[in-house]
Amino acid sequence: MSLPRYPEYKDSGLEWLGQVPAHWDVAPLKRSFQIVGGSTPKSDKAEYWDGPVIWVSPADLSKLRSIYINDSARKITEDGLASCGTTLVPAGSIVLSTRAPIGSLAIAATSLCTNQGCKALVPNNVANSQFFAFLLLAATDELNIRGKGTTFLELSSDELGAFKTTLPSPDEQTAIATFLDRETGKIDALIAEQEKLLDLLAEKRQATISQAVTKGLNPDAPMKDSGVAWLGEVPGHWGVCSLRRVVAAIEQGWSPECHAREAEENEWGVLKAGCLNGGVYRPSENKALPPELYPDANYEVRIGDVLMSRASGSPELVGSTALVSATRSGLMLSDKIFRLRLHNSMMPRYFVAALNSRVLRVQIENALSGGNGMANNLPQSNLLSFVIPVPPHEEQSAIADFIAAETGRLDALKTESERAIALLKERRSALVAAAVTGQIDVRGLVTEPEAV
Repeated sequence: MSLPRYPEYKDSGLEWLGQVPAHWDVAPLKRSFQIVGGSTPKSDKAEYWDGPVIWVSPADLSKLRSIYINDSARKITEDGLASCGTTLVPAGSIVLSTRAPIGSLAIAATSLCTNQGCKALVPNNVANSQFFAFLLLAATDELNIRGKGTTFLELSSDELGAFKTTLPSPDEQTAIATFLDRETGKIDALIAEQEKLLDLLAEKRQATISQAVTKGLNPDAPMKDSGVAWLGEVPGHWGVCSLRRVVAAIEQGWSPECHAREAEENEWGVLKAGCLNGGVYRPSENKALPPELYPDANYEVRIGDVLMSRASGSPELVGSTALVSATRSGLMLSDKIFRLRLHNSMMPRYFVAALNSRVLRVQIENALSGGNGMANNLPQSNLLSFVIPVPPHEEQSAIADFIAAETGRLDALKTESERAIALLKERRSALVAAAVTGQIDVRGLVTEPEAV
C-alpha cells in the first residue's frame, strides 16, 4: 500500500531526522517533558523493601511484552521512597532505560518510581506520551550515541532533555499515535502467530526425537516394561542401561583467562559452553587464547567428538549435547564441556539424539546443582547414572537417519518462521520511524475524532 506524504517539507537541521513536514517544530524533549531521575534505597535496610511502591529498573523494561508497565520485580516501602533520591511520577509518564541498554521504555499505567538506571519523562499538557514513546523507540540508536561512560554507557538527564525530536501539534501527535497503535497491533498479531508456530515446531521436534529414541520406528513391535517408571515400555528386543555401560571415558577441558573475542584463523581458541546450545555445535562460540599461553593439543576438538555442556548460568542449557561433524582446527575444550568417548555398542548419532530427548533432559534437570542464574553444574557421577534405551546397532542407525530427516524438515520451517518474524519487525520499525518523523501523513488514515 502506498502511504501519503505531506505536501511540503523543510530541513530539520538534524541528520537523523532529515526532512520533516514544513509546519512541524523540532524541539528538545525538555520542552515537552520534565525529566525525573531515580535512585535505590539502601539494600541492607529491610524496612525499605517489599512494600507497595512500584520501583522500576531496566530489567523490568526489558521483559515487557506491552508498551505499558504497572508492576516491577521488586517494590519498596514509603520509607524506602523517602530515604533516597527517587520520586513518584504519575501514570502517563514515559519510563526510559538510560543505562546500558539505553532505549528500553514503557508508559507508566500507574504511579511509580525508578532506580538510577532509568529516567521518567513526565509530560506537559501538550505532549502525547504514546506518540513520544513511539518516537523514542525509533531514536534508540541516536540515544545510545549520546551515552557516555567507560564502565557502561549512561544517558544523563541533561543529554536526554536536550535531545531534539519532531514536535507535531497535539492533534497530529494523537493521530499518529492512533495510527501506529492500530497498525503495529496488526503486525504484532502476525509476529505472535509466528512465535506460536515456533513453539509448536519446538514441541513437535522434541516429541519426534523422544518418540523415536524410546519407542523405535516400528509401531507394531512387541513392547516390554523397561523397569524404569518414567521411561515406561520400550521395544521388547531393546536393552536399557545406565550411561556408565556405554560411555568409555569422560574428558574435561581447560578454561584459562582468554580474550573476550573470537579466535582468528591463525589463533587457538577455547570453546564456550554456549557452543552447544540447542544440541548444535557452533565453533564460532569461542574465546581467543592469549599468545603467552601454550595450547594443549590433547584438548583439541576433532570431527566425530561427542560434546556436552557441563555447566551454565541457565539450567536449560546444561547437558546440551552435539556431535562435531565439522570444525576448524585449533579449538580446545573448556572445563565447562565434557567430551564423551563411547563404547562400540553405541552409535554417536543415536546417542546424541537420545541425550537431547525429553527422557534424558528430565534426568539432567533433576541432577543439576545450583539455581537459575547460578553456576549450574552436572557432576560426572550423576551423568553416568542416567538411564538410556539401547536398540540394536542397525536400529540406532535407522533412528538417527529418521531423526535427521524429520528435524531437518522442522528446522527448515523454523528458519522460514524466524525470517518472517525478522521481516515483520523490520516493517514495524520502518513504519514507526516514518510516522513519527513525518515521512507519511496519517491524518487521513485515522477515523474521527482522532483525525485532524
